[in-house]
Amino acid sequence: MDQIGVGRFIRNRREALQPEDVGLRRGSRRRSIGLRREEVAELADMSADYLSRLERGAGPQPSEQMIGALARGLRLTVDERDHLLRLAGHQPSTRPGSSTHVNPGLMRILDRLIDTPAQVMGPLGETITQNPAAIALLGDETHYTGPMRSATYRWFTDPTSRSLYPQDDHEHHSRVHVSQLRTAAARLDPASTTPLILHLRKHSAEFARLWETNEVGLRHSQEKRFTHPEVGDLTLFCQVTLDPDEMQTLLVFTATPGTISAERLQLLTVVGSTTLTSR
Repeated sequence: MDQIGVGRFIRNRREALQPEDVGLRRGSRRRSIGLRREEVAELADMSADYLSRLERGAGPQPSEQMIGALARGLRLTVDERDHLLRLAGHQPSTRPGSSTHVNPGLMRILDRLIDTPAQVMGPLGETITQNPAAIALLGDETHYTGPMRSATYRWFTDPTSRSLYPQDDHEHHSRVHVSQLRTAAARLDPASTTPLILHLRKHSAEFARLWETNEVGLRHSQEKRFTHPEVGDLTLFCQVTLDPDEMQTLLVFTATPGTISAERLQLLTVVGSTTLTSR
C-alpha cells in the first residue's frame, strides 16, 4: 500500500470537488477549497477522523469496500477508482457486473433528485446506493450482506419483502425476477450467479417452477403499484437509465402531477425515512 499516494490522491480529489458537484448548497461564508472532510465522510458513510488519517497517510489499509465507498463519495470515474484501489494495494476486478462503483454521471443525476425517489441497482438486483426519498419509499436496501443483497433472493426467501406490493402483482414480479436473473446469469461470472440459482431452486418451489419456464426478456412495467405502510397506496412510474459498462441501472420513481399518488409521494419525502429505518 502506498499510504502517501492514497492520502494525496484522496485530498486532491476532495479539494477538486465543489458543493454543487454533489448536490450540496454553497453557503455564503464558505472558505474551504473544495469539499470539507466532514462532507466527503458523510457521502462515503465513514467517520471524518478516519478520512483525515487516510489523507495524512497514517491510516490502516482501507478495504476494497471502503475504497468503493470513497469512490462514490468523491464521484470518481472507473479509471480513478481503479487507480485508488491499486494505491491501496488491491487489484481491480475485471469481471463484468462485479463492481459496486457508480459512475459520476449517474451520481450527478442522483445528487439532484432531492424530492424524487431514486436508486442505483446492480445486475443481481443489489441496491448500491439510494437517496433519502428512495429510503423513505422502499426502506434502506443497502445494509444487506451476502445473498440477501439480491432483491431476487429476498423476494423468494423473505415474505416481508413482498409486503410493499399489492398481492395481485406478485406473480408478475416473480416472473420478472426470474427472467432478469436468467439474463444476468448469461452475462456474469458463473461464480456469482450459480450458487444463488441453486439455492433458490432448492428452497423456493415457486422459483423452481418459474425457472423451468425459461422466460427471458421480461421487464417490470413502468407503472408500479405500492402499498406503503405510512401513506397508503401509490401508483408511480419507474424510469430506468442504464450504464451498460457496469451493468447498473438508475431507477427514478415519479408520480403524475395532481394525483393522490403525487400528494402521498410528496408527503412521504417530507416525512423522510425517520420512521422507516427499521424496515
